Amino acid sequence: MSRPTDEQLAIARTAQQFAAEYLAPHAVEWDEQQFFPVDVLRKAAQLGMGGLYVREDAGGSGLSRMDGLLVFEGLSEGCPSVAAYLSIHNMVAWVVDTYGDHAQRDRYLPNLCSLQYLSSYCLTEPGAGSDAAAIRTSARRDGDSYVVSGTKQFISGAGTSDVYLVMARTGAPGPGGISALLVERDSPGLSFGPEERKMGWRAQPTRQVVLDEVRVPVSCRLGPEGAGFRIALSGLNGGRLNIGACSLGGASEALRRTVTYLGDRTAFGHPLIESQALQFQLADMATELEAARSLLWRAAQALDDDEADALRLCAMAKRVATDAGFEVANRALQLHGGYGYLAEYGIEKIVRDLRVHQILEGTNEIMRLIVARTLRGGTR
Repeated sequence: MSRPTDEQLAIARTAQQFAAEYLAPHAVEWDEQQFFPVDVLRKAAQLGMGGLYVREDAGGSGLSRMDGLLVFEGLSEGCPSVAAYLSIHNMVAWVVDTYGDHAQRDRYLPNLCSLQYLSSYCLTEPGAGSDAAAIRTSARRDGDSYVVSGTKQFISGAGTSDVYLVMARTGAPGPGGISALLVERDSPGLSFGPEERKMGWRAQPTRQVVLDEVRVPVSCRLGPEGAGFRIALSGLNGGRLNIGACSLGGASEALRRTVTYLGDRTAFGHPLIESQALQFQLADMATELEAARSLLWRAAQALDDDEADALRLCAMAKRVATDAGFEVANRALQLHGGYGYLAEYGIEKIVRDLRVHQILEGTNEIMRLIVARTLRGGTR
């Protein structure tokens, strides 16, 4: 696996500088007020972060998955919650670019890339989380439209987003009966549940998306009828890598603050950082993040090169990076003592934000299941 090029390192610095200027100074306040900084997201779009993987002819940046990891790790050093929403938006934009026809790309991508349109990814339902092929949202064909009814759960950006990528059942039970539809916010029959009260990710809204006989033109279907489940999973591969990168960014910032704190804090006549026992902990934290980063980059390379085992590597990398990120952030809180528990230090926010990364984009238990199935030759 190669190291980042000079150009990629420049991309990483750009993201880190943006995070330091526009995200980090406000992250704790946004978390406390549950404020979704759409204006800041649009500033990020001016640097090409609204369509990282979208082809340049449609207004995107045309970056690789490896490039994207550097962006999301850098942004998460400032605020994992905002960076993670941007990851989800980029997943939707990539899906539209990859599976959309000429008219769909022309209609949606310029506004998605500029973040004049915010987007949400709608797969999970109240009764279908890990078993995503069991979704019940229905899309009944009626002339040139689908009539869509159902409820989507845990949807980031819901109520604020302009475009919703909705997986709905157009055919028989199972993955082959699912299609991918683009639903616009002002569609009659589309509504949203109350904002969820969450442990973390409070700088982005999460609500139910409720579809009640919503008429969606057939021209808003991405790909062939019945291809929706495959489209959804292909988007998740990249999303899993991005969430892993968000975990690394948040945890790296927690580690950096911990080194500073232990250097400043004195106990028993010496700075705490002179304690060999604490140095061992810091070393282990840095090592675990570096190991996770290496696997994440390997998986990104596999996805960029369309390698046969990209699914397995993405699952491995997501599980390792999100577990390592949370454990390192939690250990950073412990090393801060009582101060780590105070909101003003920002450590407890990072811990809360990173916890959900072990759950979304497929739980880490599902990641293990994907890896196990590849070991068995994909027989189940």
